[in-house]
Amino acid sequence: MPRPLATKTVVDAVTDDLRGRILDGSLTSAAAVTELEIATSYSVARPTAKAAIEKLVGENLLVRGTHKSARVAELGPDSVREIYLARAYLESEILRRLAAGRTVPEEAARANAELLALASPGGLAIVEPDLRFHTALVEAAGNGRIARMYRSLVSEVRLCMMRVQSLHLLDSTAIHAEHQLILDHLAAGNSEAAAATLDAHLATARERLADAVGVGAGHELAVTAHPRPHRLAP
Repeated sequence: MPRPLATKTVVDAVTDDLRGRILDGSLTSAAAVTELEIATSYSVARPTAKAAIEKLVGENLLVRGTHKSARVAELGPDSVREIYLARAYLESEILRRLAAGRTVPEEAARANAELLALASPGGLAIVEPDLRFHTALVEAAGNGRIARMYRSLVSEVRLCMMRVQSLHLLDSTAIHAEHQLILDHLAAGNSEAAAATLDAHLATARERLADAVGVGAGHELAVTAHPRPHRLAP
C-alpha cells in the first residue's frame, strides 16, 4: 500500500529551513532577518517571508522590537534557566504520575536505545533521540493540553540541546544512563526517585550551559556545522 506523504506549505518549508539554520548556528543574531532578505533568498513573496518570520518569533527563536527587524534570539543564562525550569516543572510531575501506574513509555525506551547507539560518535546526532525521549514521557501522560504546552517549548529546548552538545558540556553515555535510571524508577513505581533523577539530570545541563553562555556573553557561541544553502529544495 502506498505510504501517504505529508504536504507542506511554502510558509512551512521556509520556516523549517530558517529554523534549521538557527539551530545549527549558521544564522546568528549578527544579521537582521528581514522580509526582503528572506523573500529574495528563497524566491518567495514578501507575505510568505513575513509569515515565516512571525512563526519563528512565536517560537521565541527570533525576536523583534517595535519597528525593528527580527534577529535570532540570543541564548543568555537567564533564558537557559527559564527554559530548563519550565521543563522540570512539567516533566517531573508527569513522571510522578507515570510512576504511580508503573508506566514505561515504549517510545522513550526506543529513543534512549537509539541515543546509546549514537553515543560513541556523540555530538549533534544525539539531540533528536534525546528530545524524543523527553517528549515521549510527556505524551505518555495522555493530556493533550500539557502536550501542547510542552510543544510550545520544543524549539527552545532543541536549541539548548544543540548548544550543550556543540560545546561538549555533557557526556552522551551519561545522558543515556540517567535516562535509563528514570525508566527504571518508573518501572519500579518510585515516583519521587524518578522526579528527583529528572531534576538532577536537567539541572546539570542547565547550569553548565548557563555558565557557558554567561562566559560567552557578547560573543556568538559557534555550533560546528556545515553552512546551509539559503534556498528550498525543489
